[in-house]
Amino acid sequence: MSSGDYTYIWQHPDWPQWRYDLAALAQPLADVSRAQGLLLGRLTDVGMALRDQASLSALTEDVLKTSEIEGEQLNAQSVRSSIARRLGVDIGALAPVDRHVDGVVDMVLDATAQSHAPLTAQRLFGWHAALFPIGYSGLSPISVGAWRDDASGPMQVVSGPMGNPDRQRVHFQAPAAASLPLEMERFLAWANGTTAEPPLIKAALAHLWLVTLHPFDDGNGRVARAVGDLMLARADGSPQRFYSLSAQIQRERKAYYEVLERTQKGTLDVTAWLAWFLSTLHQAVNQAQLTLDAVLVKARFWQHWAAPGSAPLNERQVKVLNRLLDGFEGKLTNSKWAALAKCSPDTALRDISDLLARGVLLKTEGGGRSTGYALNTRFQ
Repeated sequence: MSSGDYTYIWQHPDWPQWRYDLAALAQPLADVSRAQGLLLGRLTDVGMALRDQASLSALTEDVLKTSEIEGEQLNAQSVRSSIARRLGVDIGALAPVDRHVDGVVDMVLDATAQSHAPLTAQRLFGWHAALFPIGYSGLSPISVGAWRDDASGPMQVVSGPMGNPDRQRVHFQAPAAASLPLEMERFLAWANGTTAEPPLIKAALAHLWLVTLHPFDDGNGRVARAVGDLMLARADGSPQRFYSLSAQIQRERKAYYEVLERTQKGTLDVTAWLAWFLSTLHQAVNQAQLTLDAVLVKARFWQHWAAPGSAPLNERQVKVLNRLLDGFEGKLTNSKWAALAKCSPDTALRDISDLLARGVLLKTEGGGRSTGYALNTRFQ
């Protein structure tokens, strides 16, 4: 049957008998495996504490970016604090955390740290309830912790102005809600069973399969990416995450949606989707090398400037310096220091002057109100 005889792949009579050209994917699979091996080999040499910091950075980015893909901005410090608290990683003072941030963190950590546990309907319902702790998506009440019921019409992915059907475009329509119990039972049996696919291929198929079923009223993308991460963790054989596929997908968000739409309107030969997934995963692993570089810079920075025998820094100085080391955007000024440290401008100036005298900070170009400061990393 050609794709002209149906609109979406789930309507194909052979659904869900996925097909792909494994020979065409052999090189991308080998490239990803090699990149993973290089990263894990490097992590083996850095020690437990730095591995924990690298994992914290990767998980923080994963939680932030899986939400950003859906247009939702979470507070980075709250996310980092929530993860650090759960992992037992010391990051100094913890930022306030709301239950929505905790919910997304709970889902991501359960998917990765507990990847060996069976994937069940109840587990997915728990993730979904964690994403929507008050039972609302924005201002709209939704069915939480249950499959969707299509009470307000078929589940569609639509772009264009709300309330104006003539200017909207339907990118995808999911299977009817009545079919979900059987469809999800079949998916979960496959996800938990021993199957012939290489582990990385299985992760890519799981992501595609679940996002195609779109089993919930909202949050389907985040749940599908969490399921993909669970499968990747199984493939890695490690409960710790050191790279973020969601972060790389966010960097290529437009391409992500385009390849999903082409695939869901194509045939059951999903080689193109698998190739895109493996390429994106490869880039995510390479990006993790840069994250590890940043973790090592931070460790060397504190080893140098907080060495035994040196005068201790105050809590405000430690807090703001860590923000700079974690990737502070823009120019650090006296007013920004005061805002970050929650102190007066005079106190901020004293903190900065002390660090300038020690050589921890350097002045950047510009004077007066535009005076900026940067970390001194020239000791490396």
